[in-house]
Amino acid sequence: MASPAATLGFREVLQLRSIRRLWMAQIVSIFGDFLAVFAVFSLVTFQLHGTPTQVSMILVAYLAPLTVVSPLAGVFVDKWSVKWTMIASDAIRGVLVLVLLFVRDLNAIYAIFFGLSTVSSFFIPAQSVAVRTLAPAAGLMAVNGLMSQAVQASQIISPSVSGLLVQWFGANSCFLFDSFSFFFSAGMVMTLTIERQHSGAAAAASSVLSSLRQGFRFIFTHGALSFVILAMTAGMFAVRCFGALLSVYVRDVLSSSAALFGMLNSLIGIGMICGTQTIPRLARSISKPLMVVCGVSGMGAAVLITAIFGRIGTTAAGMLGLGFFAAFVMVTSFTLLQQETPRELLGRVTSSLMSLLAGSQVVAMFVAGPVAERAGIRNLYFASAAMLAAIGLIGFSRLRKSGAGDKMAASGAVSEAEASG
Repeated sequence: MASPAATLGFREVLQLRSIRRLWMAQIVSIFGDFLAVFAVFSLVTFQLHGTPTQVSMILVAYLAPLTVVSPLAGVFVDKWSVKWTMIASDAIRGVLVLVLLFVRDLNAIYAIFFGLSTVSSFFIPAQSVAVRTLAPAAGLMAVNGLMSQAVQASQIISPSVSGLLVQWFGANSCFLFDSFSFFFSAGMVMTLTIERQHSGAAAAASSVLSSLRQGFRFIFTHGALSFVILAMTAGMFAVRCFGALLSVYVRDVLSSSAALFGMLNSLIGIGMICGTQTIPRLARSISKPLMVVCGVSGMGAAVLITAIFGRIGTTAAGMLGLGFFAAFVMVTSFTLLQQETPRELLGRVTSSLMSLLAGSQVVAMFVAGPVAERAGIRNLYFASAAMLAAIGLIGFSRLRKSGAGDKMAASGAVSEAEASG
């Protein structure tokens, strides 16, 4: 069995040239994405005075293709060149973002986000395959942590930067940087050598539908993995009901502006960085499924704090807590997915997971806006907290009865030992 010392840390994996360049591409690209996304939310909320439903439709437009296109995209990612799939995706998205410079119509904004998401449906599973291919097995948790921290660091900096840029120079400044970030990412990926090995089964010709079924079949027949994914999906539904209308909550409940909206999102990023730093230590003593359940439960407590008091200080505390426990869910789940999935199925399984997560968020978008308009946004937040708490309780009960956490911990240790050996 691999000892904790056998696991590589952040410093060790960053000494690998390919990992370092992929990480740099992730930092710049994600930072640009956050600038553009928060610029659009600020534009629609504070300049176009969008209703809760109109604001939530931005995310619906982005998530819908991830729901429908992702499973099919994963089939092709498992057959295509990973490197050129990532490069083409970056280049196309860089051009699409430039169109935002010329539109202020809501329907046009929705259409552009729909197009960006369609292309991202190919990039996301390709990046997951690239991480699995480039990273040593002992460093997989560290690499996923680095990728997550790129998102978190961007979430800390970019909302406040975006709010100020929109206020000083207009939303177009954010869109220009986002376009540049995609082309920068494509250039960094072009310098990488990504060569993955296909098994005989993967190389054999198979229909798209047959390949699609293989990905979903693996997810739902793998006991502990299927539980973690279903918990993530249900939890994402509750969190999205909360997060989609945070800008409206800032405007109507806290009676504040786009600047506070940006700072609150930055606090989520700070919380996620703290959570990511905690994960490696906890992973030595508790199973990954249990970490996911703890994360979902903690997120519910953070949303509840935000909903109960309706004050800037308690909302800030809630955002820190939400980010801290969200790191438990995201980093742990993706590491588990990459460890347990055969290489030839990784694109399909990753894209199937993205489809489930996006689908739950699309449903949440259709629910959140109308419910907030009829029942009030704070009542919507109470319902989100209750759902997350229920998922946590069900998860604890299931793990205690089935012993899935202990089995997965043993499975993960064996996998690491085999990889190290």
